[in-house]
Amino acid sequence: MAVIAPSRTRAAVLRLLQRDERLFAVLLAFVMVGGLASLGLVPLRPRHRVDVYSLVIWFALYKAGIFALVTVNPRATRRIFTAALCIDLLLVFGLLYLTGGGDSLFYLLFFPLVAVNAYYFGPWVGLLMALVAGLLYAAASALVPPWVGWTPPLILMFLVGLPAFALGQVAERERRARSEVERLYAELTGTLTRLQTAQEELVEAERMATVGRLSLKVAHEVRNPIAAIELNAELLGDMVQGRVSEDGTEATALVSAIRDQVTALDALTEEYLAFARFPRPQFEEDSINDMVTAVAEFVRPLAARQGVGLQVTTDPAVPPMEFDRTLLRQAVLNLLKNGLEAVSQSGGSLTLATQRVGEMVEIAVTDSGPGISPEVGRRLFEQFFTTKPQGTGLGLAISRQIVEEHGGKIRWSSMPGAGATFILALPIRKLEHV
Repeated sequence: MAVIAPSRTRAAVLRLLQRDERLFAVLLAFVMVGGLASLGLVPLRPRHRVDVYSLVIWFALYKAGIFALVTVNPRATRRIFTAALCIDLLLVFGLLYLTGGGDSLFYLLFFPLVAVNAYYFGPWVGLLMALVAGLLYAAASALVPPWVGWTPPLILMFLVGLPAFALGQVAERERRARSEVERLYAELTGTLTRLQTAQEELVEAERMATVGRLSLKVAHEVRNPIAAIELNAELLGDMVQGRVSEDGTEATALVSAIRDQVTALDALTEEYLAFARFPRPQFEEDSINDMVTAVAEFVRPLAARQGVGLQVTTDPAVPPMEFDRTLLRQAVLNLLKNGLEAVSQSGGSLTLATQRVGEMVEIAVTDSGPGISPEVGRRLFEQFFTTKPQGTGLGLAISRQIVEEHGGKIRWSSMPGAGATFILALPIRKLEHV
């Protein structure tokens, strides 16, 4: 513990001094309090004697107050340091006046005061402070005879002003260089982040391209056997149909089950093919409302068999626009199928609605199902991710791809136990016909 405590203290002090204004306040306090204490070692004449050590303590407390102010209110740092500079100049003038005027050694406090402030405020402020310091020295000498003349104040102005100007120039160059380094660092960090994102997207795109090529090949190879199985199952069904026996009834049921599974497998194959060779949209002027109504009428018989109510609401303000009816119909149909599967167990309801929002048209599919959990929601549009026993995980991915090809976006919202809503937001597209 004896080793850990100093390191923690050192780390805390370094964190406290990370900001420039705090570090400047500490450095200014160090040079001024230290300079005052050093000059206190010089014995003063009896009639000019002051309690220098008490003065050092009060001066240190004053500097601690400055540090506290810039820590609590960093936005007012420049105003605080400007006020502190004026107070420091007046304090040095007061010391000169109390300790012999031109004969006092406390004029040496002007050197660290002007130099450190020139580093913070810049070269021209440093020159101005040197001029003020010389005038204050001359004023103290005039108020406390004997008058030393103008030569010592002028020498003080030059000896303080020239180094202060040089130090201010160096400080400004250092600040400009640091700002440039910070700017370059920010640009480099942004570039590295973009490169990393692009690399991840490239890896994902390559992976998906490989999966797509594999899916396309497998789907092509599987289609012919599926077609043959379906044809033979149909022929076999015709052969056993009409046989009045227990075996004949069982054979008919088995053939029907085979055909159902073949149909499901064929649908999966078609979905993989649709994803692997996604067509470019063919934009033609059409009615979104008519398309949505037609999709709803197509799905309504299936919804009725499952005991699901389907409501359709169209906004008359939705204008005719350019879109690919086939592709967009597929996107809406995918969402309706997902909604049906979500409410089929409980016999809930589905709502399909259109709405114009500014220069966008929104198609919303809402179900009253159990909702979507946050864990599933994070992977909702990920290809091949599905929670269904026989799903491909491509329905939502295809829908998003279709919407993005139309220049739009798909968003969703859900509360567990309160259903889910998917919204296709499409820009109103009007092609110029020549």
